[in-house]
Amino acid sequence: MSPERRKNLKQRLIEEAGALGFDAVGVADAGAAPKDRRALEAFLKAGRHGDMAWMADGPRGAVRGDPQAMMPGARTAIVLGRNYAAGEEPLAVLEERDRGAVSVYARGKDYHDVLKKRLKQLARWLQAEAAADGGDPPDVKVFVDTAPLMEKPLAQRAGIGWQGKHTNLVSRAFGSWLFLGEILTSLDLPPDRPEVDHCGSCDACLRACPTDAFPAPYRLDATRCISYLTIEHKDAIAPDLMARMGNHVYGCDDCLAVCPWNKFAEPTDEDAFRPRPALAEPPRLATLARLDDAAFRETFAGSPVKRTGRDRFVRNVMIAIGNSGDASLAPVARELADDPSDLVADAARWAARRLSAADD
Repeated sequence: MSPERRKNLKQRLIEEAGALGFDAVGVADAGAAPKDRRALEAFLKAGRHGDMAWMADGPRGAVRGDPQAMMPGARTAIVLGRNYAAGEEPLAVLEERDRGAVSVYARGKDYHDVLKKRLKQLARWLQAEAAADGGDPPDVKVFVDTAPLMEKPLAQRAGIGWQGKHTNLVSRAFGSWLFLGEILTSLDLPPDRPEVDHCGSCDACLRACPTDAFPAPYRLDATRCISYLTIEHKDAIAPDLMARMGNHVYGCDDCLAVCPWNKFAEPTDEDAFRPRPALAEPPRLATLARLDDAAFRETFAGSPVKRTGRDRFVRNVMIAIGNSGDASLAPVARELADDPSDLVADAARWAARRLSAADD
């Protein structure tokens, strides 16, 4: 395909992606980036991945950092972003200590399902358009963060945004609120210019972290991160960290929400990413605490929250109750102190002791 045809196809691709609802599109070379792999190796060597052994173990860990290992013959990585910014102040719920804070990304439908469907549509369109230009349909493969693809560095290479000091992607147009998806293809499309770092001297995200999960700018210790603790960590949480988790029951937006670049973000127009009825208002901790397995599954069907399972989620709720300072929630904690799940019961006993001490 001639350079002019490749340039024209890329422009049509951008337009089609917009028609499918994507807010940002960028193109990068699909080759490996050794510096990204080295940064990951340092993160893993320091043990900052915690329980997330899948980041290092087995063949998936070995190929992380090399898109072409995920798809031999890939020449281009197309990175797409979808805005999920909330329509209200994300951190306002932190002042409502009798309610649970659920991360903005998890309040609606599971973004994996929403994005993957559209990525597949766009990939099929790309194959058809390339074939119509006189060639064979190119190979394509789609990803939505469940594969060992280092999507944030790849998004920076594609010009979508940059990895801020909190290690998350920041966009000049959408702040911290972009879901990412990728298409690898054997097509050779013109790459975009990588985005540069615009954080400057700002360290608002680092100062906002309740658990001091950033040992240095651009370095995250996941084992202290509230998102990791409430979602990935499968065991009991250290008391000193529990006491600093506030009312976060699933994920944490603190470092994302304080980023000054969010002033340019507009609320998402994607209905699937707006809060489901159960989360239209911050849910009461007393209500969440009493969810049994069936009620938990029903409440969070089709939501990212469901993957934690009832026990881990209610453990988080018990921690939030312990941090509430609300003596009226003490009976709820005592009620769960004999829960069949040791994970829940231990957290409930901690919460009861904490509320009792606060009431003295």
